[in-house]
Amino acid sequence: MGMVKVSKKGWAVIPHDIRERYNIQPGEQVQVVDYGGYIAIVPAPENPLRMARGLLKGGSSLTQALLEDRRQER
Repeated sequence: MGMVKVSKKGWAVIPHDIRERYNIQPGEQVQVVDYGGYIAIVPAPENPLRMARGLLKGGSSLTQALLEDRRQER
């Protein structure tokens, strides 16, 4: 685990071994995420829409359940 120092401008340098392990290249974006008291630096996905595709697949459809409920009320 690497220790970093935050500059007056809020900059922090990701240690070399961690950049290599996660293939973080100069100019690439990372996300800073607050996990309720913990901060994580996460490599940003190249295509977030493609990565999210199918994320909710397989569950029951709330729209279908609502429509069915409306049909039963009639």
